[in-house]
Amino acid sequence: MKKLDKLTTTELSAWVQQAKIQAKQGRVIDRIPQLALADPGWFAVHVCCESGKNISFGDTACVFPLMSVIKTFSLLYLLEHFGAEAVFGWVGVEPSDAPFNSLEQLVSDRGRPRNPMINSGAITLADKLPGKDATQRTLLFCQWLNQLAGCQLSLDGVMLASVRLTRSTANEAIANYLSETGYLENLEIALDTYEQICCISGRVEDLALLGKLLACESGLVNPQNRRIVNAVMSSCGLYEASAEFAVRIGLPMKSGIGGGLVAIVPGEGAIACYSPGLDNMGNPVGAIAFVEALAQELQLSVFA
Repeated sequence: MKKLDKLTTTELSAWVQQAKIQAKQGRVIDRIPQLALADPGWFAVHVCCESGKNISFGDTACVFPLMSVIKTFSLLYLLEHFGAEAVFGWVGVEPSDAPFNSLEQLVSDRGRPRNPMINSGAITLADKLPGKDATQRTLLFCQWLNQLAGCQLSLDGVMLASVRLTRSTANEAIANYLSETGYLENLEIALDTYEQICCISGRVEDLALLGKLLACESGLVNPQNRRIVNAVMSSCGLYEASAEFAVRIGLPMKSGIGGGLVAIVPGEGAIACYSPGLDNMGNPVGAIAFVEALAQELQLSVFA
């Protein structure tokens, strides 16, 4: 029997209670008004096993925007459509020790985005999504994810309006520089697409189902692309803290400022959490505490 399959709701409940105490150290982001409405006490977890077993606990009805978690899946989408050679002609795979929205990093790298998990890389990849405009690109991408993973994601229009109202000046500066250095074909469509895909929303179950695509052999995704995405998540998925958590937890993970976190247990399944309180790097405190407890208890590290 696989390790994740042995999980019980009782164990989950105990780890969730511990994680909720830790989550109090985090802060709900206030830069985007709609995100600021989240209750810092919300916590949800859903574990999706290869065997078909599902186990969940907490505020599982909460719908939240995937925000940066979507970067993992736009990378997968483009790898599946265009192949690794094309994709890594657009972005690198090197970790960054600067914040996820750093212009300085991009300038020092002469306009080539370090990796797909930071904003410069994700905006570059948003520019390459199939579709004539941002709305069509987002719709096609969302449909692809729902069909492939069996989830029910949708674009949150209210969240998108809130994001547009407070458009990040850092992202605008990054997009301008990418455009100047020839990495973007259409600056406005790229930024609009990036903002829209970040507002694709769902519940923890939807996020766990997406994660399962990366965890398990299914015939739906090229195994090589799965390996690539998991490797990039391991080294870059939690921004500057990625290396620290690779050592402490040892699972490919991706976080978002909306409070979402997905952790991949290759060959076993996926763990998705929602906890809106963030640390100063933009990672959800409670979600990481939960995954760390689970990974250590069940010895899930891929570096065994």
